[in-house]
Amino acid sequence: MPNHLHYGDNLTVLRESIASESVDLIYLDPPFNSNAGYNVLFKAPDGSGSAAQIEAFDDTWHWNDSAESAFADVLRSGNSAAAEMLRAMRGFLGENDMMAYLAMMAARLIELHRVLKPTGSLYLHCDPTASHYLKILLDAVFGKEGFTNEVIWQRTNTKSHAFTRFPSTHDVILYYRKDTKSVWHTQYLPHSESYKKSHYGNIEEGTGRHYTLGDLTNPNPDRPNLTYEWMGVTKVWRWTKERMQKAHDAGLLVYTKSGAPRYKRYLDEMEGTPVNSVWTDIPPLNSQAQERLGYPTQKPVALLERILNASSNPGDVVLDPFCGCGTTVHAAEKLGRQWIGIDVTHLAVGLIEKRLRDAFEGVQFQTHGVPQDIHAARDLASRGKYHEFEKWALSLIAAQPGNFGKKGADRGLDGRLYFGAKGTTLGIVSVKAGENVGVSMIRDLKGVIERERAGVGVFLTLTEPTKPMIAEAASAGLHEEPGFAPVPRLQIVTVEDAMRLRERAVQLPARRDDTFKRAAREENTGRQGALDL
Repeated sequence: MPNHLHYGDNLTVLRESIASESVDLIYLDPPFNSNAGYNVLFKAPDGSGSAAQIEAFDDTWHWNDSAESAFADVLRSGNSAAAEMLRAMRGFLGENDMMAYLAMMAARLIELHRVLKPTGSLYLHCDPTASHYLKILLDAVFGKEGFTNEVIWQRTNTKSHAFTRFPSTHDVILYYRKDTKSVWHTQYLPHSESYKKSHYGNIEEGTGRHYTLGDLTNPNPDRPNLTYEWMGVTKVWRWTKERMQKAHDAGLLVYTKSGAPRYKRYLDEMEGTPVNSVWTDIPPLNSQAQERLGYPTQKPVALLERILNASSNPGDVVLDPFCGCGTTVHAAEKLGRQWIGIDVTHLAVGLIEKRLRDAFEGVQFQTHGVPQDIHAARDLASRGKYHEFEKWALSLIAAQPGNFGKKGADRGLDGRLYFGAKGTTLGIVSVKAGENVGVSMIRDLKGVIERERAGVGVFLTLTEPTKPMIAEAASAGLHEEPGFAPVPRLQIVTVEDAMRLRERAVQLPARRDDTFKRAAREENTGRQGALDL
């Protein structure tokens, strides 16, 4: 199986599943809690983020035992430069959220450097809040000679006045190489219309090709082998006399009044303007963008395509350890690269799986860390990890956790779904992982439906329902949405069916699908070879 999607802590996955020097290109966009909605997967029907936000990295970037452990890992890593740099940062910053973030990132950057091939590159995407600290860490991990570029991506236009500072409109992408022999392909932009008009205004008769005239005088006067007379003019030329003759015979030379030749440079043979380190030509995804899936920090595929085209070749292995909604793996699949994606939420993993299957017909990949059959699902539920089982089960039907990922009583509401013509009708989900399910649970769900004024209730169960349960569910009647066929008001869905049918296991009229929109179908670029891990 060539491609791999991992659920879990990327530090653990890197250490246990990714071999040293096995990856050609790494892109990472790690969230930092300075942006409160950075990794919000869901919004309420009215568009507000606070009503239904899921923080994928909740409690991750705070100074606690995990941060202290990451700090100690770096000190023991054997990378003395990274250890000393992190120690100095702690002395300056103290124990706070930023320091926790840097300790966690330092441990991961060391592992990312390990898995990167000598010819590999790393692109770290961040905002200016932490880019200066991350750059220092990267200098320590990769060596200062590994720094290649600081790319500025204009992620948004100015939307409002900032009265005490300049408006912030850009992200930073830090580009590091492991070795000077890293893969590199210059990227080009098409010439602007004004440039074409001012520089390629000549039009060749007969062909209509636009061209400009290039100087054939050699800038180095000390070239006796290139000093000769041509058409009565003696100079130090750029070309040998044989090449000059061939160009003359091909009609590629134009002679000035002085008799000096100039050569035609055709517009259609020019590669364009080389892309520099300030990227203003790739707009962010607006609310109407076809590729937008509803993930607030989703990056444009074009941004990742530029990075992949510049620093990898077809068949190379691309890794994204914070893959979110999967833009990196989408771009990798589209461009014929092998890929590895890692994320710490079931919601993100489910979104990526759906995105890939929607966009690429016959796509092949292996998901690790989540149940792949009903036996593994039962094993997950039996290992005392009910909350993990619940989140995974909800992700199967693209439901958001009912308590919005927060700890505390759920009041019988494990998950939420929105549907209807305006996407405002509430559907609720009750998840059961135990073996003892009965008709009383269906009656309880009926009560929750009434209390929450929900249109539909879903009883998502690991165990097959009994006949009395099915009868009790049927007695709840039907829910009708204007313009749509009625659906059962209380639906029993087994986890096994949800694994097979995904969101199609639930009958909802005009389901609101802002989070898991269908990705546009991409043209497959061919199959890749096997990936050795």
